[in-house]
Amino acid sequence: MKTTIQIDVELKKLLDELKIHEREPYSSVIRRLVMSKVDDDPLSPEVLRKIEEAIKDIKEGRVYTTEEVERELGL
Repeated sequence: MKTTIQIDVELKKLLDELKIHEREPYSSVIRRLVMSKVDDDPLSPEVLRKIEEAIKDIKEGRVYTTEEVERELGL
C-alpha cells in the first residue's frame, strides 16, 4: 500500500542528499533513517538501574578525580 505525505522543500532537499543513488525512492531513504535509530540491543533493567545509581552518586558528589584514582592505584 502506498500513501502520500507532505514535506517542506528543505526536508526534501535533505532527503535528496541522503539518497544512495539518484533514483532511490524516498521510502528507502526514510526506512534507512528509521532503522538506523532502532536499538537492536536495548539496555537491560539492571544496567538502567546502575546508570541511575551512578547519576545519583555524581549529583551527591561521590566521585573521584583522575588524579585521585591514579594515586590510589599507584600509577
